[in-house]
Amino acid sequence: MESLPKLGVGLGYRSPFMGDIFLHHQQIDFLEIVADHFMSDIPQKNHELQMLREEFTLIPHGLNLSLGSAEGVNLEYVEKLAVLIEKVSPPWWSEHICFTTAGGIDIGHLSPLPFNQESVDVLCRNVETVRKYIKTPLLLENITYLFRVPGSTMTEAEFISKVIRTTGCGLLLDLTNVYTNATNYNYDIEEYLAHLPMEKVVQLHFVGGHWDEDVLIDSHSHTTPPEVWSIMHKVFERAAVKGAILERDENLPHFDEILQELNKAREISKKWP
Repeated sequence: MESLPKLGVGLGYRSPFMGDIFLHHQQIDFLEIVADHFMSDIPQKNHELQMLREEFTLIPHGLNLSLGSAEGVNLEYVEKLAVLIEKVSPPWWSEHICFTTAGGIDIGHLSPLPFNQESVDVLCRNVETVRKYIKTPLLLENITYLFRVPGSTMTEAEFISKVIRTTGCGLLLDLTNVYTNATNYNYDIEEYLAHLPMEKVVQLHFVGGHWDEDVLIDSHSHTTPPEVWSIMHKVFERAAVKGAILERDENLPHFDEILQELNKAREISKKWP
């Protein structure tokens, strides 16, 4: 992962931001695009992608590859994803440590796996299948979950570490997801980070969520909270991070607020080599 380029601090691309993104392009180091939004041959999306490619380095971020599906990945989906990645020519791309389909049914949600060796084996098998079609380095991302799947024999951090080390993938560490799970399941963030392979961390995600009674929800709907900024400091101190992305999907603010968050992350990153 050391050979990957350092991209800086960027933004998860969302269409409502398009005008502001081009207006303030010098303050945005790169963009992360949702791969699924650009995999169909729709002229408007092709034009949008071309405009983005001409101005920014783009990192495709998949949602529905379902690397945790025991029945394997959908090869038609993989082939479409491969075409997009070849078109964009990114230094890396990313997906989630989860499953989104089971028994041929689209669940419509990033669903957690049991933290055990069987799940590691499934993920490794599916990653190897995908690598036959896509040679670009793959990062895997930790997710949030509202329930624990029975059958776990490891902690979440131990499971992620085993997945990353066994597959050889890089880690897209979502700091907000770390904070959300730690809050909802009352585990120690320092201990969590200590069990992760920090040398494999390539990219970060950060944003704020919201409370629903006594449950913290990863809704990508608010300003990044102090607790997540604190985790970012700890990670930059320990890992040679290549890029950090602000993911804002709901309750979209004035773009000045977005730029302030990007600048804050950039200042944190500059404190470490």
